[in-house]
Amino acid sequence: MTSQVFMTDMRTGNRENLHDKLERLVTLAGLPAVIGKGDLTAIKVHFGERGGHAYIRPTFIRRLVDKIKAAGGKPFLTDSCTLYPGQRKEAVSALVCGIENGFDFAVAGAPLILCDGLRGHSARRVKIPGEILEDVDIALGILEADALLCVSHFKCHELTGFGGALKNLGMGCSSREGKMEQHSNVAPVVATEVCTGCAACLKACAHQAIEIIDRKARIAGDKCVGCGRCITVCEETAIRVQWNEAPTLVMQKMAEYALGATSGKQGKMLYINFVTQVSPACDCYGHSDSPIVADLGILASTDPVALDQACADLVLAAPGLPNTALQSGQAPGGDKFRGVHPDIPWEVQLAHGEKIGLGSRSYELVTLQPKNPKGW
Repeated sequence: MTSQVFMTDMRTGNRENLHDKLERLVTLAGLPAVIGKGDLTAIKVHFGERGGHAYIRPTFIRRLVDKIKAAGGKPFLTDSCTLYPGQRKEAVSALVCGIENGFDFAVAGAPLILCDGLRGHSARRVKIPGEILEDVDIALGILEADALLCVSHFKCHELTGFGGALKNLGMGCSSREGKMEQHSNVAPVVATEVCTGCAACLKACAHQAIEIIDRKARIAGDKCVGCGRCITVCEETAIRVQWNEAPTLVMQKMAEYALGATSGKQGKMLYINFVTQVSPACDCYGHSDSPIVADLGILASTDPVALDQACADLVLAAPGLPNTALQSGQAPGGDKFRGVHPDIPWEVQLAHGEKIGLGSRSYELVTLQPKNPKGW
C-alpha cells in the first residue's frame, strides 16, 4: 500500500511565509479531519536541551496550536522525562527547560504538560501485536489524549541513525520504564565513587532491589525490574543506565513502542517532520553541531513510516555540506546517516515498523504548490 506524504520546501516570499505554508501543508495532509470538537489534542514535541538550538522553533508550534483551536480542539504541548540523569529527568526541570527554550504559553498559546507525570512513571502497559514485545509502557498523557500531532525535528542519531516520527513516538511517548526496556536489558549500575550513601534510591525502590553496604548503594540485578525510579531521585547522578542493547534491537523495540503509542487513535493522528538544521546528533545534547545538509523542507503524513522514509530519502539525495561531522556520503545519493554514524543500520526502524503494521515504506510525495502561479 502506498501512503501520501505532503511536503513544502523552504522557499518563501512576500505572498506567503513559511508559517503560512505550514498551515496549508497540515490542512492538505488532513489536520481538520483528525481533530474533533472538544478533542484534547497532544502536540508531542521535543523541548530541546539547555544550550541546544536545533529544536523546532516555538512560533511554528503556535501555528499548529491555532489550527487545532480553529478545528474545535483543545491543544497542549507535551514531552516526556529522560531516562538519563540531566536537565529533563523530571517534570519540574523539564518544563523549566522547555519554557526557557520558548515553549511557554505566551509564545505557543497552549499549556505544557509532561505526558509521563512528575517523575516519568505515569504510564500504562498496552498490549501490542509485536514480534519482540507483548506489551509496552506508554505515557498516560498520550494514551488519554483524544488526538495526537507528533511534531519532530528530523536529524541524525547516534543509536538509530536518524530520529524522526518513529523515534518521537517510540522513545518520546514512553515512560521511564519503557525507555529502559528499549535501551537496556540489565539493571542500572551505581558509580560508587560518586555515591554518598544517602539512601534516596533505597526509599524510592518498590522492589527491594537496592541496599546500602559500606555507605554505598548496591543494586541486585535479579530483583530490579528496570523501572528507573532510582535514576530519577539520585541527586549525585551516581545511578546510571547500562546502554548495552544492540542498535538493531533498540530500533525494533522502538518501532513496537511507536505502535503502542498510536493505540486507540486510528484516524486521530498526524505526523509532521521538520527536515531543517539536520544535526549529526540528538537534540538531547546541550549543543547543536553544524547541519550536514541544507534545510530541505517540512513534511506531513498520517503514516509515520512513509513520512520518515520520505525524509530519509530527501536527506540521502541532497549534497552534503562541507566542514561538518559528515565523514562520507557527501555526494547526492550518498548515505548521510552512515556518513556520521557508520555502524548503525538505520533502515531497521523503517523495515520493522512496516512489518508490524505501523505504516508503509512506499509513498507518493505530494509537493505544496505556490498560492500564486507567479511564485511565492
